[in-house]
Amino acid sequence: MFDAFHLLGLLAVGTGHQLTEIEDVGLVFKVLGLLVVGAPVMMFATLGIASLLRDRPLSERVIARCVQTGIITGLVASIAMLGLMLFWNDTQVPIEFGSWVHVKDYHFVFKFEFDKLSVPFVILTFILCGTIGAFANRYLHRERGFNRFFVLLSLFVVGMVTTSLAGTVETLFTGWELVGLSSALLVAFFHERPAPATNGLHVWIVYRVSDAALLLASIALHHMKGEGDFDKLLTGEWPMVGTPLEPNQAFFVGLLLLVAAMGKSAMVPFSGWLPRAMEGPTPSSAIFYGALSVHLGAFLLLRFSPIIERSPALQVLIVVVGLLTALFATFAGTVQTDIKSALSFASLSQVGLIFAEIGLGFRYIALVHILGHGCLRTLQFLRAPTLLYDYRTMEDAIGERLPKFSGAWLSRAEESVRTWYYRLAMERGYLDSFLKNYIVNPFLVFLRRCDALEQAWTKMLAGNEPSKAPTSEASPTLEELL
Repeated sequence: MFDAFHLLGLLAVGTGHQLTEIEDVGLVFKVLGLLVVGAPVMMFATLGIASLLRDRPLSERVIARCVQTGIITGLVASIAMLGLMLFWNDTQVPIEFGSWVHVKDYHFVFKFEFDKLSVPFVILTFILCGTIGAFANRYLHRERGFNRFFVLLSLFVVGMVTTSLAGTVETLFTGWELVGLSSALLVAFFHERPAPATNGLHVWIVYRVSDAALLLASIALHHMKGEGDFDKLLTGEWPMVGTPLEPNQAFFVGLLLLVAAMGKSAMVPFSGWLPRAMEGPTPSSAIFYGALSVHLGAFLLLRFSPIIERSPALQVLIVVVGLLTALFATFAGTVQTDIKSALSFASLSQVGLIFAEIGLGFRYIALVHILGHGCLRTLQFLRAPTLLYDYRTMEDAIGERLPKFSGAWLSRAEESVRTWYYRLAMERGYLDSFLKNYIVNPFLVFLRRCDALEQAWTKMLAGNEPSKAPTSEASPTLEELL
């Protein structure tokens, strides 16, 4: 009898030690997760509040130190999180920061998910944003918008970290919006000139379409399953996960997610905004449209890949969109006259291939492709200004222009074919004209007629004579609206 009680006592003590160890592990994970998310938030809050409250912005040295501290803190914490996950063999660590809204049929929780997909992506975010911050500190030295650039860069880091680690649809949408806002504002960074402001507005409009599709997908998921928690919508650990959605439900939600990803990653037919985004400073072009922001659509599809794989038709559609975009980017990139536009189309061709890989179910290959391609494009964008200087130096040394390669098949084509190819590529496949004439303008005409009908009904109910509805010819054009 005594031995039995002694054995039970040892088991109780051992269980208590195990529970204490589990609680300690959970506390360590939560502290590291708070550092990963909180470091960029504090960086943005420090720079933003200082910009609002001070008559003069912080000095360049203080801004650089603040950005460096925030990025290094987040990077070290995320690497430590990865190391502990591997050490304790825990490949999925959810961290909640409380329930913010809780009503009968809806609850909103700020939840972050550290897994095989989010941790590599957030580490890539910190590494590349730190590189861009160090480069921009010299590149934008004594620029009037130095403080504004780093405030927007820190906002972008907050958005990327939130999107990468999101554990619910609502948290992901929050980060998605922050990324879009900072991207559009940095495209219009040189707002003294009309072209950057116009192109920034164009980028923002395309992002609005993407955001609307993601919002509709979130609403549909809540309507179908009653919540937006990834642990309920996606069962298992990434990439070996499933979904409780039916195939028809998965097709509808996946189609909305595909539209959101296409807008954010500049897939055909939304590719026209990508070269327009090159109006921003070179560091923002490198981090947004060469490395991170342009891959965010692919990340969205990877996160919801179980929903996509429930619908074979949707997988085929993603492969078609990806390959078509890769062909278009290769086709349009051959005639670009500036190096940033050429690199943007080169990035777009690789993102199209990443989409095709996701559609074919190669999740790990797509993730590795994103990580490698992001690092490569960042290096190329940052090297571009000095590369042009080196080319001019070489041309001055040899006394003539360097030879150019136009392609074997194109050099053998007839003059009329080369002219047609060049014009079509320079106009980027007339995608902007197609969107304007066949999607935007009909939509605007429909809304104007609805507005005219509403005004007529209002005046009739008020006892006034309805005025003649304005004709579409007198309506402002899209260029006037922009």
